[in-house]
Amino acid sequence: MTWKQVFTSSIGKKLVMGFTGIFLILFLIVHVGLNATIWANDDGEMFNKAAHFMGATVVPRVLEFGLFLGFFLHIIQGFMLTAQNKSKRPVGYAVDYGNNGSKWYSRSMGILGTLVLLFLIMHIYHFWTPSRLGGWFQIHELTTVTYNGQEYHNLFNEMKMVFTNPLIVVLYILGCLSLAYHLAHGFQSAFRTLGVHNKRYNNMLTGIGYGFSIIVPLAFAMMPVSFYFNWI
Repeated sequence: MTWKQVFTSSIGKKLVMGFTGIFLILFLIVHVGLNATIWANDDGEMFNKAAHFMGATVVPRVLEFGLFLGFFLHIIQGFMLTAQNKSKRPVGYAVDYGNNGSKWYSRSMGILGTLVLLFLIMHIYHFWTPSRLGGWFQIHELTTVTYNGQEYHNLFNEMKMVFTNPLIVVLYILGCLSLAYHLAHGFQSAFRTLGVHNKRYNNMLTGIGYGFSIIVPLAFAMMPVSFYFNWI
């Protein structure tokens, strides 16, 4: 398979979706682990230091570029596959098997992916933009906090401010719900595309996939809820 076929053929697009999907799954593990430090009950010190490390260290910044590339490829190839599938069958099946044929979320990956993309844009606007671009497009500058004589962006306080708005909290919860259903199919699909698909591993892969699609989005959703209700 040539490089051109990787990005233009159906098999190539699915392989790109599989590889980028697994890469983004690994990112979610790191991201949810880092963000979970908000519950350390130290007024955000651990979280602010972890966020500073990710933003000020060379390796994470290089990986951040790869992350954006992964998002871009995953989104573009996803839309192209959805459009390609619809063009091949512009008229649906005469008999609608509903969930007996496939789960609704596996048939709605394009819509769910679009909702996750909108959630991602909102999330970047609220947190990545002010910490990386010096507050561009923001109505206020990030506050700072000092630990042991070193100054850090106070992203913990930024989260507190953002999640005082109940509308934003609801939008984040809906975004996490969309992510959960997207992962419910996408997790298993990514591994199966790369050949991890046999009777020996199917049940284990299915269980891990459903567990991941529940635990990770739930943890993300609990973050705005915890701030809004002052549980932190």
